[in-house]
Amino acid sequence: HYRSHCPPSPLFFHPPQNQTHPLAKHTYIALYTMDQPWNQATLATWEMMVSKKKWSVCVIGAGPSGLVAARELRKEGHRVVVLEQKHDVGGQWLYDPNIEKEDPLGQTKFLDVHSSIYTSLRLLSPREIMGYTDFPFFVKEGPGRDPRRFPGHKELWLYLKEFSVHFGLRELIRFNTRVEYVGMLDGSCGGLKWVVKSRKLLKVATSSANYYDNNKQKVDEIGSDVGSEEVVVEEVFDAVVVANGHYSHPRLPSIKGMDTWKRKQMHSHVYRVPKAFQNQVVVVVGNSLSGQDLSMELAGVAKEVHISARSQNTLTEGFSTVISKYENLHLRPQIKSLEEDGRILFVDGSFVVADAILYCTGYTYSFPFLDTKGTVAVEDNRVGPLYHHTFPPSLAPSLSFVGIPRKIIAFPFFESQGKWIAQVLSGKRKLPSPDDMMHHIHQFYRQREADGIPKRDTHDIIHFEMQYCDMYADQADFPHLEEWRKKMCLVALDNSYANLETYRDSWDDDELLQEALQSPHFTQQLGPIIT
Repeated sequence: HYRSHCPPSPLFFHPPQNQTHPLAKHTYIALYTMDQPWNQATLATWEMMVSKKKWSVCVIGAGPSGLVAARELRKEGHRVVVLEQKHDVGGQWLYDPNIEKEDPLGQTKFLDVHSSIYTSLRLLSPREIMGYTDFPFFVKEGPGRDPRRFPGHKELWLYLKEFSVHFGLRELIRFNTRVEYVGMLDGSCGGLKWVVKSRKLLKVATSSANYYDNNKQKVDEIGSDVGSEEVVVEEVFDAVVVANGHYSHPRLPSIKGMDTWKRKQMHSHVYRVPKAFQNQVVVVVGNSLSGQDLSMELAGVAKEVHISARSQNTLTEGFSTVISKYENLHLRPQIKSLEEDGRILFVDGSFVVADAILYCTGYTYSFPFLDTKGTVAVEDNRVGPLYHHTFPPSLAPSLSFVGIPRKIIAFPFFESQGKWIAQVLSGKRKLPSPDDMMHHIHQFYRQREADGIPKRDTHDIIHFEMQYCDMYADQADFPHLEEWRKKMCLVALDNSYANLETYRDSWDDDELLQEALQSPHFTQQLGPIIT
């Protein structure tokens, strides 16, 4: 069976005929104990694992998921390169005020602006539950620091920057490097590999024909302006980990008249401050968390704010209280159409003449660089097929995704994902066969449908159960979430539902807070800084 799939070569040999080879016994065991169908990719993959060869891995993105994945991969001895399109770490949490060149509706293939953070944004969850398991999100005093339990976005970015420095991750990262293409490269008996093409902005003193980046990788000249050059780098990796986030590419509704409405339309992705809406009539589409936040902020400057909600039955007590408090804040049903004279018609027959529409309608998963020949696709905001939101069965383990699940206690979950991927690649953990993984995925889809969860919410874990995070952690012997962390998350959610305007500054979980601060998580001694 083995000989029929791959001819003899220095890398592959026939155990009965090569008993003196130092790997013969191990290869024989690997071939005849696996329970999945053999092909060239799986043969090469397991040859690599058995011989303890470490993988070259490209991690796409240096946000919260990419950073911790890179750390776990390096722990397992893999050779890691992180490609980050911006000038620093943080991903979504690296605030970008320069939105002038961005499409207001964010409908270009590659966005100039990655972060959707607005100036006034504060965390939705208390800092105590946010940190990675071995790097608590401590309160830090000093200029520019925010000691509040629900700090502003800059404080979390500083935490991520400190994490990257403490664990020596910055040396792995190529900043100002945008990934433009990731595709399969058939290595025949060498196994499936991935070609990665990226575009990098280099600072140079001359305009010679060839340039080299910080890793001595030769690149070809694209631009010619002295002072900076855009260059394209093409490399081959054994594995790719996609960690580019999912709060950048706007998801828009389909409304009659959107293409011909002449007044201002924009998605919350490019919203930063309310000044541009001074004394205007604004329609906010969507009553999600961002829709609620921005409606309250706009009510302080706009003439009128009309909130169009798909279903008014989903309004929380806290948001209903806010609407009743502000005289210029009005609740409207779903939009029927946009008229060229500036009117916005609602399904109940009412209308308003508006100056601007702000779409707070969420985001869609987008991987414009990824070419899997249709194996992995995004359909109605479902990325699939993915085994436990991570591995596409037919391409595992050389392709994986970190950070796909939403509505979770994010950082510990990303950490467990990164550890699992790293251990699968190193051979410490074994995946089921592709057929078994697909069977599990279909079961999961059927259960979601039976529970009445729309396809677009496939990756919303909070709809499932918090215990899923523990089940997931078991795959890499990762510690379960502490009970105080789970309870604190739920208490904060309940408080936000009831007291939307004040929950970040007024809470009644002091006993939980003391339990958290006295737990091993916060009393642990941090390891030395890795240099």
